[in-house]
Amino acid sequence: MGRGQATRRCRLGGSWRALAWAVIGVVACTGSVGVTPSPVAERIPQPSVPPGVAVAPLSERVDLSMPSFSHPTDITNPLFPVSAQASVLMLGHVEGKPFRTEVTLLPETRIVRWAGEQVETAVSQYVAFLDGRIEEVAYDLYAQADDGSVWYFGEDVFDFRDGSIISTEGTWLAGRDGPAAMIMPADPQVGDVYRTENAPGFVFEEVTVRSTNRTLDGPLGRIDGGMLASELHSDGKTEQKIFAPGYGEFYTAGGGDVEALALAVPTDVATEPLPAELTTMSNGALEVYDAATAGEWKAAAASLDDVARAWASYRASEVPRLIESHVDASLRVLDAAVSSRVPRSTQDAAIVVSRLGLDLQLPYRVVNEIDLARLDLWAAQMVSDAAANDADSVSADSFAMDYVRDRLLKALDGQQLQRLNVELGAIQVAVIDRDVDGAGAAAQRIRDEITAFRQS
Repeated sequence: MGRGQATRRCRLGGSWRALAWAVIGVVACTGSVGVTPSPVAERIPQPSVPPGVAVAPLSERVDLSMPSFSHPTDITNPLFPVSAQASVLMLGHVEGKPFRTEVTLLPETRIVRWAGEQVETAVSQYVAFLDGRIEEVAYDLYAQADDGSVWYFGEDVFDFRDGSIISTEGTWLAGRDGPAAMIMPADPQVGDVYRTENAPGFVFEEVTVRSTNRTLDGPLGRIDGGMLASELHSDGKTEQKIFAPGYGEFYTAGGGDVEALALAVPTDVATEPLPAELTTMSNGALEVYDAATAGEWKAAAASLDDVARAWASYRASEVPRLIESHVDASLRVLDAAVSSRVPRSTQDAAIVVSRLGLDLQLPYRVVNEIDLARLDLWAAQMVSDAAANDADSVSADSFAMDYVRDRLLKALDGQQLQRLNVELGAIQVAVIDRDVDGAGAAAQRIRDEITAFRQS
């Protein structure tokens, strides 16, 4: 379903993404589109499944009737509340390496033509990082039917390796490659079966509901009403998935890999002011970065002490449980890097700590502010990677920056966006030319522009 799959995949963004949408025939939508149910097609034609895949009998399927969509982008299903989630953070491990995903509802919609109708879909951006580097990106298209079920209308998928796109496997579009697929029933019951992807040859997943009304350990406490399901893939393997009210996909495990929800807003939004300790953590880590860049190791150690004290104070309160362990581990890495006085490893570790500090600020701040700060961190990462003459990492950084920019299209004014796009364009040219110095210089100009944005 575009998230936590056995085959990891990515989607192209920015100027590349616009080309991808043109290729697959999805058009932008600026207004609401009402859809009248088809009077002829009452049942969804089912594609053939390869022999040997032990699918459920049709009698157990709950996704065979043609849905109608009157308000498709108002997605409020509690177990898949796409419209109600501005930003979601998931953490875990894949192939023994730390895995991080950021899921964001983008400020745009798309129209997909299916079964003779045009359906407006919400666009959810899924960006995954493996061991700190971009691994996959997905632009998922969702719509809610009038009965409350949520349907999946396609995805644009791209995989990355060494800073380059290596595969588009998993890309599909409803109406072109197969039917739209139910991704969450309106009221799931034990034994219900539905296909979250139903285009064999491109993508195929069949979900069986195993239990409902589960009690789960959430980011900040108990959650009631969870759903446990098993997901069958075309290779016969299965994954365990858990969904939680107010969060949606909550936990995925298969083949030793784990992806679990760490924090989501507005579900986990806080009512109290932003704790000063979190600002000290994210800003102090960047001070370590700057000190390491300048070779001022006493200053780096002093800033690290400030960060450690701030974390010790903040963690005495209620901390999202998955993020807590990641902060502990990342601070140990940063401490070792500062002690070793190796600039690049210190810079990398400082960026990780600063990013986690921003994650913890999500419940207290506007999401766009967090994303602007995340963009600054990726620019800082590019400056460091360029100084190390690491062209592959610089290329990976450029993709990450482009995707974060997509989240800010409605948050920045026209002049700010133009200035940002000019520098991102310069980075793209430098990456193509393998000009790491030019990319690093443009990244530093982006950091300067972001500082100016914040002061304006």
